[in-house]
Amino acid sequence: MYIGIDVGGTNLKAGLVDESGKILAAERMPLGEFQGEGALANSLADLAEAVLQSGGVNLSEIQHVGIGIPGAVAGGDVLYTCNIPMRNVPLAELFQRRLDVPVLLENDANCAAVGEWIGGAGRGAKDFIIITLGTGVGGGLILNGKLYAGGGIVGEVGHMVIEKDGEPCNCGRRGCWEQYASATGLIRMTKEAMNKHPNSLLWKVTLENGGVDGRAAFMAAGQGDAHAQNLCKRYVEYLGAGVTNLVNILQPEILAVGGGVASAPEVLLMEPLRELVGRECYPRHAGKLPKIVRAELGNDAGIIGAALLHKAV
Repeated sequence: MYIGIDVGGTNLKAGLVDESGKILAAERMPLGEFQGEGALANSLADLAEAVLQSGGVNLSEIQHVGIGIPGAVAGGDVLYTCNIPMRNVPLAELFQRRLDVPVLLENDANCAAVGEWIGGAGRGAKDFIIITLGTGVGGGLILNGKLYAGGGIVGEVGHMVIEKDGEPCNCGRRGCWEQYASATGLIRMTKEAMNKHPNSLLWKVTLENGGVDGRAAFMAAGQGDAHAQNLCKRYVEYLGAGVTNLVNILQPEILAVGGGVASAPEVLLMEPLRELVGRECYPRHAGKLPKIVRAELGNDAGIIGAALLHKAV
């Protein structure tokens, strides 16, 4: 058995996973305000111990703990994270001071790619890409049946520029894809649209839901609000620009879209995305369009993939 831990922008999630990818027990806790790398390592160890207890197993029965981190990693070290202030942190070593078990560290989107490839939307593909739309935009690549990790530094698809001199990004550039295609970017654009159009249904939807989130634009668009529909169209155009770039460069068999935004209605998100990519991508000239699908495993993908990283290396 294995433990997989997914470090998200707001929550830490962990699961006890068997060799087939089945989650036998799961726990979660809020990430909270960052208190330093030592405190984070202790929180991860606390979560692993909680999973062991809820699963009724001992640490000696665990082959390894896999941890997915939103940033660049190499070996057991976190080199850099954009949204959690860590640089050159020996996280595996800090974790092992609490729990004496082998630790595999990997980028969180890479873990999601492995999870979806093993048991989700990427099953059977030799070349598979997942993009995750959350606090940022993550990317994971399975190429020729193996995780293409490059020491955890490759696959940072959210930081390709699609809008020259655009919105500033935490990475130091301007106009990065994640500033427009992430849930965070969509929330910013939704607020801008609300301020510009005070009569939009966006106001009603956000009031009913207790604030602006990544669902508001699609909910208001589904109720026929023209301003929200225009916003969703603009969002899909930004999303499609990055997806088309990835398809042109890597020509995957399957590209999956995951994260919270991916739950938007098919007619407002996935259908126009497929149409846009099919119209603009270069491989169309050779009749080699990828399948563009929703990710299937939801929040479980990162847990399963972290736990079963050994299957993709």
